[in-house]
Amino acid sequence: MELQGKRIAITGAFGALGQAMVRSALDAGALVAAIDRAPTAPAGIDGASAIGGVDLADADAARGAIDAAAHAIGGLNGLVNIAGTFRWETLADGSLDTWDLLYRINLRTALATSKAAITHLRAAGGGRIVNIGAGAASKAGAGMGAYAASKAGVARLTEALAEELKDDSITVNAVLPSIIDTAANRADMPKADFSRWVQPAQLAAVIVFLLSDRASAVTGALLPVSGRV
Repeated sequence: MELQGKRIAITGAFGALGQAMVRSALDAGALVAAIDRAPTAPAGIDGASAIGGVDLADADAARGAIDAAAHAIGGLNGLVNIAGTFRWETLADGSLDTWDLLYRINLRTALATSKAAITHLRAAGGGRIVNIGAGAASKAGAGMGAYAASKAGVARLTEALAEELKDDSITVNAVLPSIIDTAANRADMPKADFSRWVQPAQLAAVIVFLLSDRASAVTGALLPVSGRV
């Protein structure tokens, strides 16, 4: 199993992609700590150590959650930053608060948890950080400005942190999905061809690879996972 004995913390773990990632990591042999803002863990993450009710955009809360995760699973070899959200609104008709919200949830959470994880990853002799970016961040369409800006920030975080940590044997990469096939996305786009979208398990499989020893030479990568979109 690709992650046998690896100790992995996953944020946003109670959502659709998070649950798929937890299952994939467990199936690959990892010990998993599942962290989320929601207070109650879903049945879909059975087998993981659940840590709920955490505002990961708060530096102290993020540090406490990462420390608790490392304590629960005996250390830390990897971090997957899935916590995030989406809003569509134009600048003319929308609110500046939306830009703050998406920065806070999509980028600041990844900043805070990555910063908190560095000490643990160094103590383990190295490790992996994998962020969730977005294909849409490369060119924003109408109504996508706030989302694309926050995910572009994730890309720059990934690149900068990869350079900072490469001599610590810590790799930092990001996956850039197009549209993930979730119930929420189907409800928002009911006329779309769902078969063209990326399945959560497919994206999780790519992340498992990036967490594995086989990806030890890959860092600073922004990896598109586009399905057939």
